[in-house]
Amino acid sequence: MSEKGTNQYYITRQDSTESNARSYPRKFPFAIAKAKGSWVEDVEGNKYLDFLCGAGTLALGHNDDEVNQAMVEMLTNNAPLHTLDLTTPVKDTFVHTLLSLLPPELGQNAKIQFCSPSGTDATDAAIKLCKTATGRSSVISFAGGYHGMGQGPLACMGNLNAKSRITGLMPDVHSFPFPYSYRCPFGLGGEAGVKAACNFFERTLKDPESGITKPACVIIEPIQGEGGVIPAPVEFLQTVRRVTKELDIPMIVDEIQCGMGRSGKLFAFEYADIIPDVVLISKAIGGSQPLAVVVYNKNLDKWTAGAHAGTFRGNQLAMKAGTIVLNRVSHKEFLDDVVRKGDLIRTKLEELKQKVSIIGDVRGKGLMIGTEFVNPKAEKDCIGSLPSSGEIAAQVQKLCFENGLIVEKGGRFGSVMRCLCALNISDEDLNKAWKIFENAVITVDKQI
Repeated sequence: MSEKGTNQYYITRQDSTESNARSYPRKFPFAIAKAKGSWVEDVEGNKYLDFLCGAGTLALGHNDDEVNQAMVEMLTNNAPLHTLDLTTPVKDTFVHTLLSLLPPELGQNAKIQFCSPSGTDATDAAIKLCKTATGRSSVISFAGGYHGMGQGPLACMGNLNAKSRITGLMPDVHSFPFPYSYRCPFGLGGEAGVKAACNFFERTLKDPESGITKPACVIIEPIQGEGGVIPAPVEFLQTVRRVTKELDIPMIVDEIQCGMGRSGKLFAFEYADIIPDVVLISKAIGGSQPLAVVVYNKNLDKWTAGAHAGTFRGNQLAMKAGTIVLNRVSHKEFLDDVVRKGDLIRTKLEELKQKVSIIGDVRGKGLMIGTEFVNPKAEKDCIGSLPSSGEIAAQVQKLCFENGLIVEKGGRFGSVMRCLCALNISDEDLNKAWKIFENAVITVDKQI
């Protein structure tokens, strides 16, 4: 094999030319040559099961046949590919498909803003929309939240590492506690912790001495992703919705990672039977191509022409591919299968948790699952939880990669291993991935 055909050749060249901000190549030192379904193959012919899938972007895995065929037809038929915000038949179909799949109370009263093709810009657009509509400036976000890497979204982010060295972030953002039973911010855990978070949210926003001016919006992930796969309890989402509605505060739900069928429902907020004012959608909505949209109640549409734009907001390939993904993942049978496979993984994880000492918590919905690794030799906290261990999680991740499984970390100190596999992954591939993961965890556990 020539030097040019090796992983190291490309990794070395990448190291010398790309920014120090790159992250994934530090954990997965290879060069991808091919990808199909749940599998990727590097330039040396090694094959890996992909449980990262573009950070959840590839809902149907790599190179789905139906999606690819639709894009090939566009490319060979002189279809417009880049249209700014001008309309096309492809765009019209995409818009009406998306609106038809939302809860009727929202979909029948909604407008859509196409953004620059990233979730970060969708967040920025939504905040600008709410500030324009309300005339207010403050924003409520939550500890552990992740909404993108721009200056506005960073201000709303929980992770301090990403924002602590950046000055001049968007002001007047207030971070509230998010229910997290295993590491309850109130030191209570369980139902008591959820009720405390609900009470804190409501009392603070209704307290004339809280020090927080009435916000332009509240932004929340129904399931925190980068924060460690933490589902918001139904009671908490319902409380946030009730209180924001009572106070006439727009509620933004960030479905960029947890939406598009990932949770076992098309959108994760549906578990709480609420109707938000604004929904952020990106990642899987483009069917493997870049796309980001903001869906919002038309009562908020106080923008004037050009108030928010983006050169690549007219990505026709993404709209064509995205329509196919919407139609596929919204079927009840498809979503039921996501739930089935997710339940299967969580059951296996719970059983594994009982056999090893390094798993502290297992949580998630559908095929958005988190496994939190802990240091079993350290002292437990006031509610009996062991300290997070990013080091142990990194050991498991490295061993998984060496044995053909790509899986990413997140959460506090990088201690939570996340499942973001293709939603249509086969049971056979799911079992193969499980065996690799299980063996890695058992091996690391024995070394502790």
